[in-house]
Amino acid sequence: MITHAGPPLPTVLPTDTADPLLTPEPLAPEPGGVTNRDIVDPAPGSVDPSSVDVGTVILSGSLIALAILLTAVALTTLWWMLYAWRSSRIHRGTRFTPVPTEPAHTFTLLVPGRHEEEVMGETLDTLARQTHPNVQIIAIVGHDDPGTEAVVRAAADRHPARIEVVVDDSVPKNKPKALNRALPFATGDIVGVFDAEDDVHPDLLRHIDSRFTETGATVVQGGVQLMNFRSSWWSLRNVLEYYFWFRSRLHFHAGSRFIPLGGNTVFVTREALERNLGWDAECLAEDCELGVRLSSQGEKVVVAYSPEYVTREETPPTFRSLYKQRTRWNQGFLQVLRKGEWKKLPTRRQRMYARYMLSMPFLQAATGLLIPLAVILILFVKVPTAVALITFLPLAPTLLTIAVEAAGLGEFGRVFSEKVRARDYVRLVLGTLPYQMFLAAAAIRSVWRESRGQTGWEKTEHNNAHRTFPTTVGTLSIPAPDDADAPELATTGATR
Repeated sequence: MITHAGPPLPTVLPTDTADPLLTPEPLAPEPGGVTNRDIVDPAPGSVDPSSVDVGTVILSGSLIALAILLTAVALTTLWWMLYAWRSSRIHRGTRFTPVPTEPAHTFTLLVPGRHEEEVMGETLDTLARQTHPNVQIIAIVGHDDPGTEAVVRAAADRHPARIEVVVDDSVPKNKPKALNRALPFATGDIVGVFDAEDDVHPDLLRHIDSRFTETGATVVQGGVQLMNFRSSWWSLRNVLEYYFWFRSRLHFHAGSRFIPLGGNTVFVTREALERNLGWDAECLAEDCELGVRLSSQGEKVVVAYSPEYVTREETPPTFRSLYKQRTRWNQGFLQVLRKGEWKKLPTRRQRMYARYMLSMPFLQAATGLLIPLAVILILFVKVPTAVALITFLPLAPTLLTIAVEAAGLGEFGRVFSEKVRARDYVRLVLGTLPYQMFLAAAAIRSVWRESRGQTGWEKTEHNNAHRTFPTTVGTLSIPAPDDADAPELATTGATR
């Protein structure tokens, strides 16, 4: 038992006035009369406006817009690439008639060349051996280019019944000025344009003549194919570009009644050319400009592509040369867009389509600038998961496009009797991103040159690389033509 030995303890009695233990002091009202009891937790999933980062919103919106833009461009390109294979009827309609009609037209072929002494003589020989009975060939050389002039005059001496020489004294020189210089000397019903390095099938003009007769067209665009797909890392992709452009895309454009013509193997009635005063002498894409102008006038344009009758060419020999060539084409498209002939197209759909086509350099330039920025932002800046997933949207059509290109490469090998190896498919895949970045860089340069008014003509060099390839297409062997078998015109060739 425990006892207390000290003084007695005080007795504590409970009272009604004692304050409760640990009673908090009431909070002072917040400014505006709001207390913590008035604060309501946000509903699940809602966003507090005060927590929104404006920079993140702008970044996310930009990435989404870029993804949608790239996806739209990729899908559109894929749609055009596959046009010729959509049905057997369309595929058959893209080809020349197997048996041409009897010749009903006369032809003048314009062949401009500048510093092309290595390739132009052989081209003129091939053209002079055309099996069509009525062909006038005009070789056009600059007054300051004695090397090329000597070669073409020698060709005229070999084929005096067919080849004439016209000297272009314009300054500064470019291709449309050379064509306009020779047009007054043209005597044929149909005027065709070839480049100095072209390798042309001897029966081509018979089939072009037949196409004019069958369709009543004002313009017939033949096929052109680059051949040296193993020359460099970019040559394979350049070859495939031409394959899909002339094999499929131009047929779609012709069906839409708005077509940027190719630079050679294009044939126009002389009446239409004279009525339009020839080619635009200041345009860097005179072929595109002429096609847009004739489309705006409602003229009928027909495209025909049969592998055995394509005009063979080569990719530019250096990467720098290809860069300049693509810059010139893009800048030419911008010039045609600015000129505004496309605004005369009769339907709104055609005008929208034309604006999209001619604005492509702007789109390529913009994406070329934005893609690296987008990649950096995705890697180093936190964005919402949904936005990050949307940025992968262009990947699907891009992969489909690569698959289509691989199939096109295989078909190219079959129809031109070229063995396509596994390493070629690897180069195709690995070259996809670098080549797209190259196209964007060329587009950026074209926009820069156009904004500064730099319109000088940058020439593309040639070295005959395409003529090292075999002259066999599928099961059809192209015979080497003989001058003795070539019919001659009744008139003699002249030199001007």
